[in-house]
Amino acid sequence: MAKRLSIINFKGGVGKTTLAFNLGAGLAWQHESRVLLVDMDHQSSLSIVCLRADGWEKAVANGLTVDAIFQSFVGSDQSAMPGDEIIVRAPMQNVDPDYNTMDIVPASLQLDDTEIELTASHQGNAIKSEWNKRTLVCRWIEENGIDDRYDYIIFDCPPATKIVSQNAIAASHGYLVPVVPEAVMERGAPHLRDMMKASIDNRLSALQSMGDHRASFVAKTVLIGLVVTRIQRASGGYTNDHRQHLASLRRNWGDDLLEPYILQGTGVSQALADGVPVYNRPETQNVGKRGIDIQFIDLTDEIKDKVDAI
Repeated sequence: MAKRLSIINFKGGVGKTTLAFNLGAGLAWQHESRVLLVDMDHQSSLSIVCLRADGWEKAVANGLTVDAIFQSFVGSDQSAMPGDEIIVRAPMQNVDPDYNTMDIVPASLQLDDTEIELTASHQGNAIKSEWNKRTLVCRWIEENGIDDRYDYIIFDCPPATKIVSQNAIAASHGYLVPVVPEAVMERGAPHLRDMMKASIDNRLSALQSMGDHRASFVAKTVLIGLVVTRIQRASGGYTNDHRQHLASLRRNWGDDLLEPYILQGTGVSQALADGVPVYNRPETQNVGKRGIDIQFIDLTDEIKDKVDAI
């Protein structure tokens, strides 16, 4: 059975898509794992990185996106849960055959409108409806045997914990929180952790007995860890501001603060814009020469160990 994990944070601009992309590629390349990326963010950044703009536009035009899962609840034909045709297989094969075991379910801009429709839509019993609309991804996984095809399923979530994100959480064994060492992160990360437990896990568990059975539902989605991203280096260490907040994160999170920390660098964003993982830039000044590719290799190993232990 696949291990499923969500990458989530309330705040945008913390490197969620960068982490999802390089983690998935690292698992496929380093560990020869079968990986499914699922883009849950209507901004579709992960989809565009993997498929390039033309491939993403083609998938959207044909209705072959994650939005089709949610349209089975709010659309005109409410029984039409999509099959595995929404999976784009080996989108990175032209970049490097080492990534041929990484597939993706792309997102679409329409997903933002669908979120609003989900909130307003009901089917039958109100409590059962609330459960069913939050476990649509679980239903898709089960009806299409997705678990048996992959070792890891990675959900790249939007900066919110509404119904679309709750679908990812309901199906996830664990979650990762990318953080930049700043004051807003020190406040936001504990709030997210508390919300995951009290407002999402507990609510879903309470609804479970009133809804359709979902074998892939995970009642307690555990924190895999916080991933420090975009930390800025200065002579002798990190910048004063980042060093100060990093020390606070270490005190408050202990072993949940994963290492290594990922440096801020234009090379990372350039690689993402070019649709290639950092592992394919070992000789460049802004990635390999700064050791950022090695940081992602080591981080992937650390995350894999923690996920496998769940």
